[in-house]
Amino acid sequence: MSDAPLSGRIALVTGASRGIGAATARALAAAGAHVILVARNARDLETVEQAIHDAGGTATIAPCDLAEPEAIGRLATAITARWAALDILVINAAVLPVLTPVWQIEPVDFNRGLLLNVSATQALIACFHAALRKSRQARVIGVTSSVGGAPRAYWGAYGATKAAFDNLLDAYAQEVRGISEIRVAIVDPGATRTAMRAKAYPGEDPARVKSPEVVGARIAALAGEDFASPHRERVESPA
Repeated sequence: MSDAPLSGRIALVTGASRGIGAATARALAAAGAHVILVARNARDLETVEQAIHDAGGTATIAPCDLAEPEAIGRLATAITARWAALDILVINAAVLPVLTPVWQIEPVDFNRGLLLNVSATQALIACFHAALRKSRQARVIGVTSSVGGAPRAYWGAYGATKAAFDNLLDAYAQEVRGISEIRVAIVDPGATRTAMRAKAYPGEDPARVKSPEVVGARIAALAGEDFASPHRERVESPA
C-alpha cells in the first residue's frame, strides 16, 4: 500500500470494535494507514484487526476502557513509546444514556455519559496533543450527533454530552490552528446502521438507513484532505 493516500501515517480510532469505529478503521487501513484499534473488548478488536490484515492492511489492537481515569494516560505512554508521532485521531467512542425526560435522568447514567463522551475526549486531546504536534499533517476527527446542536425531547442527557463534545473540539481547533499543522473536523454521521441506533430506534428497519461503511469511508477520505479548521459536516446517505 505504499502508493495509498495515507501510506506511512499512524491513525488511532476509539470505539473501533464495531459500527462506525470499525468501519472507519478498515477504511483508514485500506487507504494505507497503520491503525491503532481502541475499545474495551479485546476479542472484538481482534476480529477487526484480522479483517484489516486479510485485506492487506496493518493494525494494532490496544484494549482500553476510556472511562477508567488513568487508562488514557497509559495508552498514550505506550503509543508514543512506539511511534514518534500520531497523524490521525478519530474520537468515535460514545455511550447513549437512557432516553428519558430531563427530570427523570438518572445521575449515575448521566455521569457515565459525561465521563465517556466528554471527559475522555478532553483526556485524549491532552494526552495525544504532543504526538499530534509532531505530525506534519495531523487530523483530529470527532464523531458527533445532531442532537448536540439541535435539542430534542427525551434526548437531553445524550445531547448535552454531545454539545460539550462539540464545544471542546471546536475550541481546540481554534487554539491550535495558528501554531500547528493540526486540523480538527466534527462529523455528524446522520442516521447510520449501528447498535446505538438500534437501541434508540428499536422498531426501525435497519435496511432503511445507511451502513457504517459509508461514514467510515468519508472519515478516511477527510483524514487525507486539507480543510479550514474547525470543519463541520454531515454524512448524507448515498443517492
